[in-house]
Amino acid sequence: MKKVIVIGGGNAALCAAITAAQNGAKVTILESAPKELRGGNSQHTRNMRTYHPEPTKTLVENYPFEEYYEDLLKVTKGETNQELATLAIKNSVDLYHWMESLGINFQPSLKGTLSLSRTNAFFLGGGKTLVNREYQIANDLGVEVLYEHEVLNVKLNNNIVEYLEVKLPNSQIKKFKADAYIAASGGFESNRDWLRQAWGEQSKNYLIRGTKFNQGKVLKSLLTQGVKKVGKEEQGHAVAVDGRAPLYDGGIVTRLDCVPFGIVLNEKGNRFYDEGEDFWPKRYAIWGRLVASQPNQVGHVIIDSKSFDLFMPSVFEPTKADTLEELAKKLNLPVEQVTKTINEFNAAVVDGEFDLTKLDNCKTEGLEVNKTHWARRIDTPPYYGYTLRPGVTFTYLGVKIDKDARVYMEDGKPMTNLFATGEMVAGNILSQGYLAGIGMTIGGVFGRIAGKGAANV
Repeated sequence: MKKVIVIGGGNAALCAAITAAQNGAKVTILESAPKELRGGNSQHTRNMRTYHPEPTKTLVENYPFEEYYEDLLKVTKGETNQELATLAIKNSVDLYHWMESLGINFQPSLKGTLSLSRTNAFFLGGGKTLVNREYQIANDLGVEVLYEHEVLNVKLNNNIVEYLEVKLPNSQIKKFKADAYIAASGGFESNRDWLRQAWGEQSKNYLIRGTKFNQGKVLKSLLTQGVKKVGKEEQGHAVAVDGRAPLYDGGIVTRLDCVPFGIVLNEKGNRFYDEGEDFWPKRYAIWGRLVASQPNQVGHVIIDSKSFDLFMPSVFEPTKADTLEELAKKLNLPVEQVTKTINEFNAAVVDGEFDLTKLDNCKTEGLEVNKTHWARRIDTPPYYGYTLRPGVTFTYLGVKIDKDARVYMEDGKPMTNLFATGEMVAGNILSQGYLAGIGMTIGGVFGRIAGKGAANV
C-alpha cells in the first residue's frame, strides 16, 4: 500500500485525498489550520463552473465545451495552456457526477446570482457544507487528518521529494515521509510582506477574502529549489468587496454584485470604468484591480430603488438616503461632483429594453466612460451606496504541471513523486482574469488526477 501525504485542507486537497484513498493508498492530510477553520478558501465558495452537454437535476439547458473554452479565452485574453484548460473543462462534468456519487448535493442557482443557472453548479449549503462533507467521506475511507500541522519546507533531492519539514501544534519540527506527495496548500495572498513585494505598497489596503493560512510557504520552498514556476506574481483573483469586511475570511457574503446596476465612483466623485461591460460572472474579478487603481484604493457604488432587489446583497446593510446629496454626504464624497456626475450620466442614458439575461441595449452615449449595457437613470429614491475595497481571493503564481498533475523542474524533468492541484496550479490556466467558479473546477479536476497518480507511483 502506497503512502500519500496531501499538503492542504481545501476542496482540491480533499478531492486528491479521497481519490488516492479510493485507489488503495494510505493517505494523510496535513492541514495548517485548526479543525474549526479547516477548508482553506473552499469554505467560502458557492459553486463550480461545469461543462454539461445536457441539463442536469440542477443545471438548466446546456453549457457546451466550445462556449466554456471561449469564455476562458476571453477573460485570459488567449493566454492559457490549451491542453490543461481543455482537460479541466472536459472533466468538469465528470467531477460533478463524481461528487454527486459521494453524496455531495447541489441546488439550483440562487436568486440574484446573475446568469449562472446554466453554467455553474451550486453546492447545497455552500462551501462549508461541501468541505465538511468531504472530510466525512475522507474519514470513512480511512484518511488521517492532522490539524495545525504547517509544512515549512519540502526537501527535494534533484527531482525527488525526500521528506517534509512540518511544524507541529507544540511548535516542534518533525520530518514526514511518504511514497508520494500532493501539494494543495494555496497561494501567498495572506502573506502580507510577499503581497506587498509583488503588488506594491497599495496592497496594505487590500482585504483578504479567504483563509489567513495561505502564507505561500510550500510554494516558496518549491520555487527556491528549482521547481518550474507558472503564472505571474502580480496576477490574481481580486474582487470589489464591502469596505466593512474583515481583514481575513470575509468570504462570498462580503462581495458586492450590484455594480452592473448602478455606477461606481472614486473618492473624487468620478466614474472610471464601464460598469456594464459584460455579464458579471465574466467581469466581477476585474473590479478588485480597478478599485485598487483609484485613490486610496476605494470606490463607491450607487444604485437606486429600481435595482435594489436585483442582486445578492452584502452581509452588511447599504448606506441609504432619500436624496443623492444626502447619500454623498453619508459616504463622505464631494456632493457637488457626485451630483454633477450622476446628472451627466442620467442625461446620457439611451432608453432601451432592460434585460438581465442578455447584453441589452440600455447604454449611455457621449460620456468619456460610457456604460454599454444595463444603463438606467439613477432617479428613483431611496438611493443606496456601498463603499468598495479590493478583496483578494488567491494569487496566480504557482508550479508547472502536466496533464497528470505531475510537477516539473526548471530543467524540464518531471518530479517522480510530487503532484499539485488547486490554487498552486491555477496559473497554468489563468494568466489573468477569472471565470466565476473555475477555481473550484481546476482544483477538483486536477485533485482527482493527482490523487490517482500519487496512489500509483
